[in-house]
Amino acid sequence: MTERALRLGTRRSRLAMAQSGQVAQAVRQLTGRAVELVEITTYGDTSREHLAQIGGTGVFVTALRDALLRGDVDFAVHSLKDLPTAQPDDLALAAVPPREDPRDVLVARDGLTFDRLPDGARIGTGSPRRMAQLNAYARSHGMAIETVPIRGNVDTRIGYVRSGELDAVVLAAAGLNRIGRIDEVTDFLAVDFVLPAPGQGALAIECAAVNADLIAALAELDDPYTRAAVTAERSLLAALEAGCTAPVGALADLLADGQVVTEMRLRGVVGTTDGSTLVQLSTTGPVPTSHGDAIALGRELASEMLAKGAAGLMGERAR
Repeated sequence: MTERALRLGTRRSRLAMAQSGQVAQAVRQLTGRAVELVEITTYGDTSREHLAQIGGTGVFVTALRDALLRGDVDFAVHSLKDLPTAQPDDLALAAVPPREDPRDVLVARDGLTFDRLPDGARIGTGSPRRMAQLNAYARSHGMAIETVPIRGNVDTRIGYVRSGELDAVVLAAAGLNRIGRIDEVTDFLAVDFVLPAPGQGALAIECAAVNADLIAALAELDDPYTRAAVTAERSLLAALEAGCTAPVGALADLLADGQVVTEMRLRGVVGTTDGSTLVQLSTTGPVPTSHGDAIALGRELASEMLAKGAAGLMGERAR
């Protein structure tokens, strides 16, 4: 008797379907079992409000998690940056596969790079984190830009540029890579200029905590370095969320000496959306060898950032 197909819960967007399809292929090769995609509509997909108003994290995740707990699907694929920082006890983060490019990118009219945008350029993004850093960079370089809040899928966002409504939009490189549209990028924004969202570019594969056999099978897809990096980034976010509601960017990267990875550097930024105030710090330490080490790295940097005034940015989230 052949085993039944594994059911993979996914959002319906083109990007979610593309990344879930890639995971489904990997799971088929790993387990020899058929995998079928089960499309689930989330509140974040149907709401037309700006993400900052509907609560940001969790809005794309809750419906998928409910389907897991009901047993409607066996496992689910999320963009890791969409996951709330607290992991529910009844769900297991079975695998964090190797991360895609974590950077943000610009898609601008006439092939323009960020530094070549005209004075007063209108740049679309739905992310207060991006707004804070773009505005801060523009201020420090004597540029005048206007950040415009937008929602929608990749087609909708790039459409604002094609139609001339906006001069540029900022998107995640990982998403454009996964749907085969990276050639539309006009500028890759260096992480020294715009730190990505915690977990950006990484995927999370989640299943019910009671499903030990499936957790063990999916664990083969886990990349320990990516998991350590995103755990540190999300630990920083969780600690800052407790003391500060301003937009947070974070990136943990590995520092290698030749071929040998020796240390992990964690960078964090928090700021006001108008870019007038940014608190940006980094810390470097041994590569975390346990979940607890990675969490400690994030907490340590968060406490330094709070001491440097991050907590004073309370209430700056776009209302």
